[in-house]
Amino acid sequence: MAGTTQDAYTNGRGSAYPLTKMNFFVQVDGIDGTAAFSEVTGIESSVDVIEFRQGNAGSMAPVKLPGLVKHGNVTLKLGYVQGTAFKTWVQECVSEIRGEIPRHNISIELIDVNQGTPQAALEALTGGTQVWILTNAWVAKYNAPDMDAKNSDVAIESIEIAYEELVIPN
Repeated sequence: MAGTTQDAYTNGRGSAYPLTKMNFFVQVDGIDGTAAFSEVTGIESSVDVIEFRQGNAGSMAPVKLPGLVKHGNVTLKLGYVQGTAFKTWVQECVSEIRGEIPRHNISIELIDVNQGTPQAALEALTGGTQVWILTNAWVAKYNAPDMDAKNSDVAIESIEIAYEELVIPN
């Protein structure tokens, strides 16, 4: 019976429940522990379009050149964090009294919500798991959960991450 209880509260990675119910693992380089989130939004990149036309061009249409690459901020809705290092990093970033903002690379890995492992179908199609890497990232915004004594919803914190470059290794 003791073995059944342990299996019910741990997943295949040896992590404590509820990590198996989250959709993403978020790993911050240089910070021990893993964070699991119920929602990750805003992973995006865009390239500015620079329109250029020489004065003596035979066409009235401008030439379009690629400009700067820009990235939107990523919002993470907090599900579960192992240890205190992740929350300490969040606090260091949004504190009014701080030194240099600590920047880290962050990897976001899509997982199977039932197995706690990378999605088998995606792995079969791509030959690997779906991973997004945010470089030189830091916490730009923290939102505490809404407090309502008449509501029985789970208290969800959210953080907004600013980053410099998006790497998609797959």
